[in-house]
Amino acid sequence: MTSIRRQIHYTPKAPIMQGIYSQAVVVDRTMYISGQIGLDVASGQLVTGGVQAQAKQALINMGEILKTAGCGYENVVKTTVFLTDISDFNCVNDIYKQFFSRNIPARSAYQVSAVPRGGLLEIEAIAVLGPITDAS
Repeated sequence: MTSIRRQIHYTPKAPIMQGIYSQAVVVDRTMYISGQIGLDVASGQLVTGGVQAQAKQALINMGEILKTAGCGYENVVKTTVFLTDISDFNCVNDIYKQFFSRNIPARSAYQVSAVPRGGLLEIEAIAVLGPITDAS
């Protein structure tokens, strides 16, 4: 049996790991991106402005991680959104659609009791590397 390639991805342009995990792991052509919160890399603090500002920053952080594998948001096929208040779902959608406007990935959303650093949400993703052709 041939081995499958696994590669750890890291960028200083996204929040530095604060636990025992990787920013992203690529196995074969699939990238698994750890949950991103609305943490500003420069200050090391959560951005101000509420759930929409944090959602935007989390997705910007995710984009920086995608770039490490030569990918973009168009390569994302699945996301999971963890919200501390599910009533923020529509507010997050307003930001989410700015990053995923076509070929929208599959998504799950859950209300959770807390996310790291007291954030209001966390977003994780799965992406496929390389060019993607849409079936008609």
